[in-house]
Amino acid sequence: MSAHEVNAAAQAQALRIALAESSAGGLISAALLSVPGASASFDRGVIAYSNSAKEMMLGVTRTALAEHGAVSEVVAQEMAEGMLRRSEADIALAETGIIGPSGSDYKPIGRVCFALARVGEDTVTATMDFGNAGREQVRDMIRDHALWMLAEALKASA
Repeated sequence: MSAHEVNAAAQAQALRIALAESSAGGLISAALLSVPGASASFDRGVIAYSNSAKEMMLGVTRTALAEHGAVSEVVAQEMAEGMLRRSEADIALAETGIIGPSGSDYKPIGRVCFALARVGEDTVTATMDFGNAGREQVRDMIRDHALWMLAEALKASA
């Protein structure tokens, strides 16, 4: 699904999107904002790369970070739900991952956790292992998967 299709689907339903990005570093926001008229569906985006930024800007708890690590579905969920509370959006998507140069057996390079929060609905989480394809390629895959998640959520509510 392209950014144009996501924006069009959100606009058709009068829904607004907010993003909490970490490892993508703004690529998802940039894709959505590259579409003319994006201001009708894009509320805001935050790049919360460090743990302290996740805490301060999105309300991620120190407990979640300490017990699960920044790259976890628990933290992605707290990021998405925090973004939803701090915005005027109807849908908030968050991602947090490891894009290299180092990872571990437990959390390898290319592992990314996503969460999608919607007003009045349960938050959906997912973990993807994109592999050690290089930082830029993994970031592109994060962007593409995030757009797909948004598109699927918008289709479900149409």
